[in-house]
Amino acid sequence: MSTSMDLIKPLVTLVAIVNPLAIVPFFIHYTQGYSDAQRRHTVRMSAFSAFVVIAVSALIGLQLLAFFGISIASFQVGGGLLLLMSSLSMLNAKPAESKTNVEELRATEVKASMGASIAVVPLTIPLLTGPATISTVVIYADKTQHLWELGLLVGYGVVVALATALAFSLAQPIARVLGKTGINIMTRLMGLILAALAVEVMADGLGKLFPILQRVG
Repeated sequence: MSTSMDLIKPLVTLVAIVNPLAIVPFFIHYTQGYSDAQRRHTVRMSAFSAFVVIAVSALIGLQLLAFFGISIASFQVGGGLLLLMSSLSMLNAKPAESKTNVEELRATEVKASMGASIAVVPLTIPLLTGPATISTVVIYADKTQHLWELGLLVGYGVVVALATALAFSLAQPIARVLGKTGINIMTRLMGLILAALAVEVMADGLGKLFPILQRVG
């Protein structure tokens, strides 16, 4: 990452993937019957957990790839494909990371009824941050050339955490103002942006795997 546009792309991509507004209905659903104090605690834990996922992915994601012998080019293609699948889901007005099946959601509801926190699962993982988010952070971490750029990438995790905390704190007003239709429109717009970014990531990875494609381009 070098130009100002390159520096802002990770933030745009992360915000598009995480899209806290799309998770507001889930937050309202899972915190039904919570006291104000419990709801505030859930907001703080969800925001902090989202930051931790992004920060850990940025700091040690590449080392994990090296440990498993996976090239960044292959990871870019796979991650880009995952982003594209997420964007298609968002274009259908579904959260990018909402891949949890019905059985898992029911199990989580049972745990929540027993007093277990739902801030980490399922709100943070997989609804807010999941494979698509982790893939994106690792791909952009590989593009960093200086330590401050890596620090900036971790800092974007703080921005995402603050956006999550703000969206969840204002969940009831947001749901009333936007309504289901408004949230769906926002999700589709984010999905369109994410689709374009996904194609760019895949093209970069394919160019590294097959240099002839770069020469043709």
